[in-house]
Amino acid sequence: MGLRPHARAAAGRAPRRAGRPASAPGLASRRAAAATVRQLLDPSARGVTLEQAFDAAAAGLDSRDRAFARAIVTTTLRRLGSVRRVLGALMDRGFPRKCGSLEAVMVTAAAQILFMEAPDHAAVDSAVTLARLDRNAAPFAGLANAVLRKVAARREEAASYDPLEVDTPDWLAARWRAAWGEDTARAIAGALRLEPSLDVTVRGDAGEWAARLDGVTLDLAPAGAVTRTVRLRTLRNVDELPGYAEGMWWVQDAAAALPALLLGVRPGERVADLCAAPGGKTAQLLTAGGEVQAFDRSAGRMQRLAENMRRLGFSPAMHVLDLTEAETAAIPGAPFDAVLLDAPCTATGTIRRHPDVAWTKRPADIEPVAALQARLLDVAVALLKPGGRLVYSTCSLEPEEGEEQIRGLLARNPRVQRLPVTADELPGLPQAITALGDIRTLPSMLPHPEPRLAGLDGFFAARLVLAP
Repeated sequence: MGLRPHARAAAGRAPRRAGRPASAPGLASRRAAAATVRQLLDPSARGVTLEQAFDAAAAGLDSRDRAFARAIVTTTLRRLGSVRRVLGALMDRGFPRKCGSLEAVMVTAAAQILFMEAPDHAAVDSAVTLARLDRNAAPFAGLANAVLRKVAARREEAASYDPLEVDTPDWLAARWRAAWGEDTARAIAGALRLEPSLDVTVRGDAGEWAARLDGVTLDLAPAGAVTRTVRLRTLRNVDELPGYAEGMWWVQDAAAALPALLLGVRPGERVADLCAAPGGKTAQLLTAGGEVQAFDRSAGRMQRLAENMRRLGFSPAMHVLDLTEAETAAIPGAPFDAVLLDAPCTATGTIRRHPDVAWTKRPADIEPVAALQARLLDVAVALLKPGGRLVYSTCSLEPEEGEEQIRGLLARNPRVQRLPVTADELPGLPQAITALGDIRTLPSMLPHPEPRLAGLDGFFAARLVLAP
């Protein structure tokens, strides 16, 4: 709703500051953060990811400024509902129409004041400067100044807001209540407020790498697994850490590492990794000794996979191919002993790492992606040898993309049978094994005394076998 002229005048004018505004400490970071948030919240920019928007906005920033800008963006998105509620209480007429970047500037500034340790005055002064740098926002710089100076007084109130009621979009909150129950939905929402640490999958002695990388081992995998997860405490850049250049480990959430482990690839088996980019699961399958064919329909994503494989010292066969349009008999390497399908999805299980997902996805996104998943499942089954194994997974919390997909597949193809996961295959996370023997991880699982070391992405995985 637009701000009426008399309210605009009452907001007053911010004092003008001498000097060149672009030279203010932290201003470049705050400008990049506001630009990123503005693009992500723009309905006309559907499909743009946080990484894409941030990389464009933060181009040219050094590592320290990038880290600060990224922290502002993720904090804003994790607590967007809280920030909007606070600003809404202080702006009874809402944001003016055609105010340019004003909303993004103000929500990122309010997030700093309410939930970050940056000085309040720096957040306010920078917001006023950024508003003045935008022709459409400039007339409301005084409004930004007046409102943001009142935000700090509501810090305690904002800290008390309920994560499910305030910081979760209504449609997601309703779905999670229906799917997982009130208590679990609240636990999920609470976990999504926390900035996660970085997980890496390591080759070799996990304890040794945990010591070298300043992390802790996550003993989720069974004895004898050739890869393990280490969760890092460090905030250093990934490419500065020991073992990165040598390809001894790769970034991969603990939950994302489970599907490849469950496939149980043996040396020499022919394996298809469908929708393979960026390559973490491909690397796991190769480490296990599989002869891997990696597929992805995106040339850009396949290029990223190729770059990762070079660093890790692997050279799988790679194919840019839309599997839903290809003849099964013409797919290289078919039939396979094992197939891994980590299918495209709404990614609602990754909100803890990608908080933009909560605000950029819509209920209408689920049906078309679920239809694509069903088509890919049928292709995956067609690629199997009799007796071959299939693991289907998605990083979504929505049952239509997980449990219901497997129910539908088993109903339409009687040759496919579930191969249940057993407790000894997932000794570090038995609560993730469902009554049917599938895997369902939730962001609220894996508690830890240090909040940053708790949680994991929400994943579904089912293991299947094609009967002879």
